[in-house]
Amino acid sequence: MAVKTELHIEITPDGEVKVTVKGASGGACLELTKALENELGVVVERQMTSAFYETEANVGETVHVGEPGADDGES
Repeated sequence: MAVKTELHIEITPDGEVKVTVKGASGGACLELTKALENELGVVVERQMTSAFYETEANVGETVHVGEPGADDGES
C-alpha cells in the first residue's frame, strides 16, 4: 500500500511561506520541498519534527522561506 504524502503550504499576511511535509521519511522531506524553496527564496528557518529522524513514513518538516535578511537581523 502506498503512503500518502502531503505538502501543506501556508502564506501568512506578511508574505512568509510555511511548508509542512507529512508522510515522507528522512531526507525525502527535503527533496519534496527543494523545488519550492528554490523558487520562493531563501530558507530563513527549518524545523525538523522528531519524526524526521525516524525511518517510518510518519514524519514531517516545517520550512519558512522568505526574503534574505527579513527576520535574521541581516540587511
